[in-house]
Amino acid sequence: MKTGMTTAACWLLMASISLIAIARSFAADLDTGRIDELTGLKGKMNEKEGVYKVTFPRNDVKVVVDGWTMPPFMGLGTWAAFIKGAHTEAMVMGDTVLFEDEVNSAMSAALDNGLSVTALHNHFFFDHPKVYFMHIEGEGTVEKLASAVKKVYDTAKQIRAGSPNPKDSFGAARLAEKNSITAAPLNEIFGAQGESKDGMVKFTFGRPATMHGVNIGKDMGVNTWAAFAGSDDNAVVDGDFAVTEDQLQPVLRSLLKDKINVVAIHQHMTHEEPRIMFFHYWGGGTAKDLAQAVKGGFLISGLSDVSSPLP
Repeated sequence: MKTGMTTAACWLLMASISLIAIARSFAADLDTGRIDELTGLKGKMNEKEGVYKVTFPRNDVKVVVDGWTMPPFMGLGTWAAFIKGAHTEAMVMGDTVLFEDEVNSAMSAALDNGLSVTALHNHFFFDHPKVYFMHIEGEGTVEKLASAVKKVYDTAKQIRAGSPNPKDSFGAARLAEKNSITAAPLNEIFGAQGESKDGMVKFTFGRPATMHGVNIGKDMGVNTWAAFAGSDDNAVVDGDFAVTEDQLQPVLRSLLKDKINVVAIHQHMTHEEPRIMFFHYWGGGTAKDLAQAVKGGFLISGLSDVSSPLP
């Protein structure tokens, strides 16, 4: 019976030791104490992966899913993970548990402090109140990243401190029972003829892409659209943006700046080229103001057919 290690086993052991040493070296470059101090949380190091992760449960609001009160352990944990960056001191990725009335303020806090928002979606059906998950990422110094994460968390905490129970509406004035949007001013803003139906107006702009070697565009679902309802003075707009990965962050910033609410960020396809991200939105105000706000996002996302603003 052999008592020594084979050459292959020795190499495997040496490689494993080297990987652990490298991970520990990366971890040593992260100022974990400063991360704790800035986020106000006590993190945990995964030495094998070189990742330092802070997390906390959303236990400040009772969440019921399908009639069952869900313990935070079952998927209501907010987290941010820090790792040594390739081109910067550090990189962060995270998932933030939010309620509907926290989402857009928390998203603005992330974007305003140098983080990217890469997804916004739900994990459950029949949850009360509705729970959303906002994914973030960023590169930079530990100081910058941990401070930005803290601002996102503090934004949600401030909203809950002012209203312990999540709100169930945006708080806008009720719309008239009959829709009566005037199409002409919106046609001029968007430089296109909108589709009208029962006092509502909708604009749809396609963008070219390929999938499985096939050209796809507007009618295959690769489109940006905006639909208006209500009256000229008290309207709502909802729609969907189809943007590239590089366009996503600036378009989000543009709409949030103009008080348009982002309600979902995700993909609709796989293996498309270029990769297309979709985000859905909702806003309230006068029809013209809403159109101008959405148009700002259209311009940033490369829809050059949109005309100049109305005076």
